[in-house]
Amino acid sequence: MQYRELGNSGIKVSAVAMGTWAIGGGPWWGDNDDQQSIKTIHAALDHGINLIDTAPVYGFGHSEKVVGEALRDRRDKAVLATKCGLWWDDQRGSYHFDYDGHTVNRSLSAETLTIEIERSLTRLQTECIDLLQTHWQSVEPDKTPIEDTMAYLMKMRDDGKIRAIGASNVSCAEMDEYRAAGVIVSNQPRYSMLDRGIESEVLPYCIKNNVAVLAYSPLEQGLLTGKIGMDYKLTDSAVRNRISWFNPENRIKVITMVKGWESLATKYNCTVAQLVIAWTIAQPGLTCALCGARKESNIIENAGAGDVEIQPEDIARMRADVEVLAPVI
Repeated sequence: MQYRELGNSGIKVSAVAMGTWAIGGGPWWGDNDDQQSIKTIHAALDHGINLIDTAPVYGFGHSEKVVGEALRDRRDKAVLATKCGLWWDDQRGSYHFDYDGHTVNRSLSAETLTIEIERSLTRLQTECIDLLQTHWQSVEPDKTPIEDTMAYLMKMRDDGKIRAIGASNVSCAEMDEYRAAGVIVSNQPRYSMLDRGIESEVLPYCIKNNVAVLAYSPLEQGLLTGKIGMDYKLTDSAVRNRISWFNPENRIKVITMVKGWESLATKYNCTVAQLVIAWTIAQPGLTCALCGARKESNIIENAGAGDVEIQPEDIARMRADVEVLAPVI
C-alpha cells in the first residue's frame, strides 16, 4: 500500500481509502448486515487501508455508528474522517434534498455544527475526529460566511475535538476563503476517469496550494469494475439511477472499454477494478481514492490496488480510451 501526506497536516493516509456511504443503508442502498460491514472495515485495516471516511447523513447516523463500533477496539489503526453541514433536525439552513422521510438542509453555522460534532463523536466512539470536512457548502437564503464557519472549526481544532479540517464539493474561490480564514488540508470532490471535471481548475489549485485531494466515486458505483453487465437491473430507488453512465446506451460503451483493458490487467497481475483504482491514484495531485465496499472480498480487492504501479505508457493508453468515450466539455 502507498501512503501519502494529508496536505500539510502530518497525517499519513493510504492511497486507497474506504468510503462508507453504502453501509449506512436506506432506500438508495438497501438493507445491510451491520456485522458484515464491521468485518469489512476490519479487513480494510488488515490490508493496509487506514483512512475510513463517513458522514452523519449516511443512513442518518447509521454509518457513523457502524464505523464507531468497528473501530472501538482498534481506533489507533485508523485515520477517521467524517463530515458536517447537512442538517435535518429542523428548518435551519438552506434546502438541499428530501430523502427517506427527512428534509436535509445545508447549514454550517456554529449552532448546528456544535450539535453535529458532539453527535459524531458519540456515534464514532472517539474523543477526536482526525479529519472533519464540510460536506456541502452553505448557500442562500441561510448562508453562513465561510470565515465564520472556519473560525468555529479552528476553535474545535484548538480544543482537541478535531485534528484537521477539510472541505468537500468546494470551488477554488471557496477554497481561497477557507485558506484565508484558517487551515484546510484536503478537498473531497467527485472524480473518476469518466468524470474528470476537476482536472481543469480544482486539481491544479490543490497541487499548487498543497491541498490533498480525496476522490469519491472513482469506480462510478461499480460500473468501472468490469463486474456490472448489461443484465444488471436497477431498482427504482437505487442511487445508480442518478448516474447517466448506467443508462443502457452509455453502459455498453463503458463495458466495452473496460473489457478492452483485460490484457492490461493480465500484464499487471491484477483485476480490472484494481487497474482502474491504480490509474486513478496515479493521476497528478490525487492523494487517495475513496472506494466503497460492503463485503470483505471487495475491500480486500480494492486494497490490492495500492500495490499496482502502472507504467506511464499504459496510463496514457487508458486516458486516451476514456477521453474518446468521455471528453471533458
